[in-house]
Amino acid sequence: MLEPPASAVLVEAFANTVDVEEASDEIATPGGLSQWLTGRGLLDAHGDAPVDVPVGIPADVHASYLALRAGIREELGGHVGDTPDPDLLAAADQVLAQHPVRVTARGFLTPMTELPAERRPLAALAIAWSELVTTGDAARLKRCAEHTCGWAFWDVSKNRSRRWCSMKVCGNRNKSRSYASRQRQGT
Repeated sequence: MLEPPASAVLVEAFANTVDVEEASDEIATPGGLSQWLTGRGLLDAHGDAPVDVPVGIPADVHASYLALRAGIREELGGHVGDTPDPDLLAAADQVLAQHPVRVTARGFLTPMTELPAERRPLAALAIAWSELVTTGDAARLKRCAEHTCGWAFWDVSKNRSRRWCSMKVCGNRNKSRSYASRQRQGT
């Protein structure tokens, strides 16, 4: 089984902050986003504040995170044959362009230290996504082809052909609908 790199784990978790099936969104509010980022060690709590006190995230920065997530989810859907919405991709590209990174002496990308604290995790997410694209591993990260699910998953199949997060659930739903449709059509 092919283990996902750390960058894929991070991007997958970020994409899965929205749950289509449950109609929930972990980062729908700036406070929820702050808690999510803090919980993953991407954002430090305020200096003297208790760990469970989230860092304040301005509305425009929150909107940038949501735009990046939407663009990444669209791109992941393209990996299973969906046609990505060009407006969502363009909005995500615009967010990425606003977050400069620097190259370390060892050749690693890192967020610019001049970025405000609430924007550094956004740059880290952009770096993680860029690493996946550069290595070609982005093609293994997909959004479930079952649109009532939409869960992001790491494709461990040898030929990168997996389309559903779970064949037992989403794949079975899809195949059952196809079978029922063929039966109605008399095929």
